[in-house]
Amino acid sequence: MKNFDSFWMPFTSNRTFRNQPRLLERAEGVYYYKPGGEKVLDLVAGLWCCNAGHGHPKIVEAIQSQAAELDYAPHFNFAHTAAFELAEQLTGVTPAGLDHVFFTNSGSESVDTALKIALAYQRERGKATKTRLIGRERGYHGVGFGGISVGGIPYNRMQFSTALIPGVDHLPHTHLPEKNAFSRGLPAEGAYLADELERLVTLHHADNIAAVIVEPVAGSAGVLVPPVGYLKRLREICDRHDILLIFDEVITGFGRLGAPFAAQEFDVVPDMITTAKALTSGTVPMGAVFVADHIYNAFMERPGSAIELFHGYTYSAHPLAVAACRATQQVYAEDGLFDRARELAPVFEDALHSLADAPGVIDVRNYGLMGAVEMAPDDGAPGARGMRVLQAAFDAGLMIRITGDTIAFSPPLTIEAAQLEGAAEKLGVVLAQV
Repeated sequence: MKNFDSFWMPFTSNRTFRNQPRLLERAEGVYYYKPGGEKVLDLVAGLWCCNAGHGHPKIVEAIQSQAAELDYAPHFNFAHTAAFELAEQLTGVTPAGLDHVFFTNSGSESVDTALKIALAYQRERGKATKTRLIGRERGYHGVGFGGISVGGIPYNRMQFSTALIPGVDHLPHTHLPEKNAFSRGLPAEGAYLADELERLVTLHHADNIAAVIVEPVAGSAGVLVPPVGYLKRLREICDRHDILLIFDEVITGFGRLGAPFAAQEFDVVPDMITTAKALTSGTVPMGAVFVADHIYNAFMERPGSAIELFHGYTYSAHPLAVAACRATQQVYAEDGLFDRARELAPVFEDALHSLADAPGVIDVRNYGLMGAVEMAPDDGAPGARGMRVLQAAFDAGLMIRITGDTIAFSPPLTIEAAQLEGAAEKLGVVLAQV
């Protein structure tokens, strides 16, 4: 391949990539394969999404069969039956009370959908002044204007700052390396950071705040694990002030932490959950917003027969995505992958923390099958060391994810303990060399 100009790659230095391209030809199980046939161990489940591994035959067959039977069906005033069956299947694993699903096509769309539902819900119940949205610093909620507005990653916002939606504020992030560095599991310090929501309520007044949105574990910012008690305290404050709580589980949903959702793992039930990625194990684009009964009922109990929510997508519950999702959920259940993630978590934890003394490492953090190894940046060149490690790891047969100078890990739930341990050994060599 000689021409790398036609495809404008997302979140990539295109000019750098064309000089040293990292190309993938195919995938199977927990491996990608380069064009020359060399194996690359997938330590990020593609992009936090291929929880069932690559090319699972049941999922492949379901997509192929569906394409031949029903390639597309609209969901504006029409529907196909499998979409209703999938919705019932999915609400069988959600936290109690989140019994309704709005289908989207991505995590970004799921977030914007949840924000719109939150605003419409407040208006629906006669509280139209509740319009302010609260996100969190270093939070990632996709790339829609709603998502980057409540998101807290500076570079994602910088080029679009004049067009971000008004009426948004942010909680502080929960990363406290001076107190919690090299924590295994939930860090001990930091639950008090949730009390910043009380300050924002005092500043803006509860009558003006519609919803708070957070990732239970912040992924794209470098796997920031919530302190013990933090999420429960957020829930309590939201309840006290009649504010909706939205969990962005686009990364943590469907087994990443050893439970269907982080909400169950941390025993904190939000009012909505946004999902995508592992919903179909990354095979066909799909997202979903799980909505609490009290929100759904507020729309359905209004008088008359008008459209309840003026929102939706051409490809909501696309037949191929529905087929992929149904098969994926079946694989998760039949293969016991959520339990497998929980069983592998201690092995994963030990493998990551074996890198604590590697050159340049300043922190290691983990929960479930999510983890990060943070490195000190080069003087005056943040991110440069991270990119060197990314390339060196790829050359050594490892696919990792870099956010700045932090290596993020989220392997398929099908990975073996020996593969995790071997990857840590290889990565230790890479860190020593760069």
